[in-house]
Amino acid sequence: MVEDMTDDEKRHDQLTRAPKSDERDAAPRIETSEGEDGRTRIDVADTASVRPGKTVREDD
Repeated sequence: MVEDMTDDEKRHDQLTRAPKSDERDAAPRIETSEGEDGRTRIDVADTASVRPGKTVREDD
């Protein structure tokens, strides 16, 4: 039951439910840490399969 799932389990379930999805789709895409000034820092994870910015097509 969905109500018995943790937030992480719900996220994983949602991201791997599509027919062609796999475990990489559920991999964390961001990392958070607390900066020296007490603010939360958000970085794109090195392991993220999807990254912001311009994409390079292989056939170009």
